[in-house]
Amino acid sequence: MKGFLRGASRALVTQARLVLVAATFVVACVAAQSKAPSFDGGRAYEHVRRLVAFGPRPAGSAALAETRTYLASELQRLGLKAQEQPFEAATPLGARSMVNVFTRIPGKRPERIILAGHYDTKFFREFSFVGANDGGSSAAFLLEMARVLKDRPNPFTIELLWLDGEEAMLPDWGETGKDNTYGSRHYVNDARRSGTLASIKALILVDMIGDRRLVVKREANSTRWLADAIWAAAAEIGAAEFSSLPTGSIDDDHIAFLKAGVPAVDIIDLDYQPFWHTAQDTLDQISARSLEVVGQVVLHALPKIEERLAAGQ
Repeated sequence: MKGFLRGASRALVTQARLVLVAATFVVACVAAQSKAPSFDGGRAYEHVRRLVAFGPRPAGSAALAETRTYLASELQRLGLKAQEQPFEAATPLGARSMVNVFTRIPGKRPERIILAGHYDTKFFREFSFVGANDGGSSAAFLLEMARVLKDRPNPFTIELLWLDGEEAMLPDWGETGKDNTYGSRHYVNDARRSGTLASIKALILVDMIGDRRLVVKREANSTRWLADAIWAAAAEIGAAEFSSLPTGSIDDDHIAFLKAGVPAVDIIDLDYQPFWHTAQDTLDQISARSLEVVGQVVLHALPKIEERLAAGQ
């Protein structure tokens, strides 16, 4: 009987030790997660402020070249390397030198998930257009996302992509594929030529996401499962700024990727009135809170997106 009790006692001790080890592991995991950097809307807002200070930044301008210098210096500060993809674009106003900028954060797999946005502003002769939201918010968002993702254990390689020439050179947007989205069309065509298109597994595009009255509706062209993942994440963290209402089909930088067979989603707030494409698209219309909400949603959705892609679905 004593031997039985001693055996039972040893078993209890062993079980207790296992419970303790498991509890320690859980605590360690929670601690590791709590130490992981989170998206900081204040940091992103500061990037918008710095970008707006360069003034109007249309494709081919000296101010946009200054912007590229700023992007490269901020990425270098993070230990990342900015790479440029220069190209000549034939526009209604003549040839324009444009430059896409990207950086890659290696993951366990070489296949890429691209987070993208445009960093140019629309060209206006009539007034000074600094594009705090339309161009500034997406460029700043990607810089802050680079800080957050650079030390994350990423299952896939993450590419941050700043696209040039999203805006039309003429006042109107014009026919799709003509006077707009120069950078994304060039990027996709170059990927086809180089044979790297198949390595792009998904594109998450952000555009005009800094509006202090942020309302992000579901864009109709976006890949269904990818949009579902984003909006499910928004619901899980209580991001009421993401509306379940549709916003119709939007021609944006994701279209070139969709046409090439790449799953893509456009996170965009088109309810930016009366400031859209006016001199009033200034820093006071931007909210650190809005930038942070979008960042939190994307980060919350990313593991589910990676899980689906890893499963080959």
